[in-house]
Amino acid sequence: MKALIDILHDENLTLVVKSDDGTIHRFTQRGVKDLLALVTVSPEILKGALIADKAVGKAAAACMVVGGVKCVYADVMSEPALTLLQQHGVEAGYGTLVDHIINRTGDGWCPMERLSRDENDPAVIIEKVKEFFKSH
Repeated sequence: MKALIDILHDENLTLVVKSDDGTIHRFTQRGVKDLLALVTVSPEILKGALIADKAVGKAAAACMVVGGVKCVYADVMSEPALTLLQQHGVEAGYGTLVDHIINRTGDGWCPMERLSRDENDPAVIIEKVKEFFKSH
């Protein structure tokens, strides 16, 4: 995991995924978009993968659970995300654990964290995220 965390920081990425076959994938989009694309279009990349991420909220955690991720580290992780990951047997570590992920302006909840707050089924959370992006 340390090597992935180093890549995340040294290359100023938002997400690093090491697939089960050893391939390292690098991503730069903010938020949950890269994980949503992976779980939707290329789920084989996530199956058994190790992940280093800048921030993991509950919606990102849902993508990881459905994708079959083995282990995740996040610089910042929300308590709901940690709980969801642990409930589904995903090893999780973090730099900072927070009550919830904040929005980009820093004045409220992240929209993805808000829409997933009261849902505990990862597949349902992913559908809510997809609907959100369709309408925005």
